[in-house]
Amino acid sequence: MNVLLTGANGIVGTAITDALGDRSEYSITGLDIQAHPDRETVVADVAEYDRIRPAFDGIDAVVHMAVYPPGFVDESWEDILRVNVRGTRNVLRAAADAEVESVVFGSSNHVVGMYEREYAPDIYDPNVDLTIDHTDPVRPDSTYAVSKLFGEHDGRFFVETNEYPKRFYALRIASMRPASEDHPYASAERGVEDGKWDRDSDEYRQKVARLKALWFSRRDCGHMIDRMLQDETVTYDVFYGISDNDRRWLDIDHARAVLGYEPRDNGDEWDGPPSV
Repeated sequence: MNVLLTGANGIVGTAITDALGDRSEYSITGLDIQAHPDRETVVADVAEYDRIRPAFDGIDAVVHMAVYPPGFVDESWEDILRVNVRGTRNVLRAAADAEVESVVFGSSNHVVGMYEREYAPDIYDPNVDLTIDHTDPVRPDSTYAVSKLFGEHDGRFFVETNEYPKRFYALRIASMRPASEDHPYASAERGVEDGKWDRDSDEYRQKVARLKALWFSRRDCGHMIDRMLQDETVTYDVFYGISDNDRRWLDIDHARAVLGYEPRDNGDEWDGPPSV
């Protein structure tokens, strides 16, 4: 299967390449605004249709992970419009024109982020009885989240009004980290390194509780993408990208039932950071 991966150099993109790049059933072509030092990369901006269009020829599936902002640290409407809205439309246009079968879209848990804002910090308690699934109303918490909802809805529009792509998977990614920080203590430890709090502080404990709930491990992400690429049953559907954390409030039963997703990681199995 020939796969085009946009945002290939990012946190999610590298997790996908690490998990699937050496598997014989996949030939992954990375596309990013910058070249990767160790992997051949199509250097192009998704906001420029004519630049990205040739990369779609001969492709079976597109995994669209290019995003602004890459770390969700600020909100610039012009950049969000350019990359997340226009860029996603360009990816869908190119997929339709090149007759690409399947598109996996990197959406975000922030499309339902107001649930967390309403119920935090109680929502981080594993005993709280709350589960948000793909049927619950969206409650975006930011302009970034609104742009992700545009991508979800534009994907549905394309598969229901065009011959291609035939399948669209919206993956509402929870919280991922680089390979060196792929554990549920990452946010809390970063705060210690930056001098924001101590390990015995309430702030540290709350950061741990939150990431134990939202952690999406890199290997579980790779597995989820694999299940989407191998699936031939979906026309349009929404799934939450999250590990099997005891205290998660985002649903994975739908992904299990439809895709055969079987996550291996659980944030609550960690009792401390790997370096302490």
